[in-house]
Amino acid sequence: MAKKGKSGGAKSGGEKSGKERKIGNKVYEAELFRLQTELVKLQEWVRETGARVVVVFEGRDAAGKGGTIKRITEYLSPRVARVAALPAPTDRERGQWYYQRYVAHLPAPGEIVLFDRSWYNRAGVEKVMGFCTPEEHTRFLRQTPIFEQMLIDDGILLRKYWFSVSDDEQLRRFRSRMTDPVRQWKLSPMDLESVYRWEEYSRAKDEMMVHTDTSASPWNVVESDIKKHARLNMISHLLSTIDYHEVARPEVTLPKHPIETGNYHRPPRSLSRYVPDHVTTLMGDAG
Repeated sequence: MAKKGKSGGAKSGGEKSGKERKIGNKVYEAELFRLQTELVKLQEWVRETGARVVVVFEGRDAAGKGGTIKRITEYLSPRVARVAALPAPTDRERGQWYYQRYVAHLPAPGEIVLFDRSWYNRAGVEKVMGFCTPEEHTRFLRQTPIFEQMLIDDGILLRKYWFSVSDDEQLRRFRSRMTDPVRQWKLSPMDLESVYRWEEYSRAKDEMMVHTDTSASPWNVVESDIKKHARLNMISHLLSTIDYHEVARPEVTLPKHPIETGNYHRPPRSLSRYVPDHVTTLMGDAG
């Protein structure tokens, strides 16, 4: 059975009273690994039972969605658990039924799909930046609960998470990306617009919640000013909402050593093109 985790994090709305105590690295790593072990059990249960799981990750830019998704999928099979992170729609897709390109990424039996942003783009960036018409936005708010009810009625286990980050913390993360050579690609002009339009995004999010936070498909808010807390809280909650169980694995017996017949002779190394030993070069330079 799934194990329920304790709640935690900042106050609702991203507001905090004083400096929060952060979890220690050793405790964090140990609990994360325990939860990841449970995720592997969930994966095997999904594969065995043919369940279909959809997890929607939404929230402001730099709220910690991507880092949480990476921890979830770290030890899972990409054949079972995959991430759907769709780019901007093409001209052809803009003329389709709005949900059509997302439907194409829904799971088959025995699969888990994590949507790194989803159909809720229309409720956030498209609404705020004017990428959709007011009529399209109104239609989205009306149709989305119906669309999600259709998924649920068909047997899909749908879970929705909103990662909530304060304006100060979001700005701090943006600034750190500006000087980080491996994360600069994460900072785009659209991200900067989210800072200037903070209140507009807040109003759009509130309106979205009013229409799409239903009893059948509720929003689960993850306080994410402290990334490590957010990851543990979100994964623990996800596991607690699915009634999975450990699946018996077939026993595997390995031989004490590779079986050899004596008829195989490895070709000379000179016939193969080997990758240069970069590591030895580094070790020599360090010495």
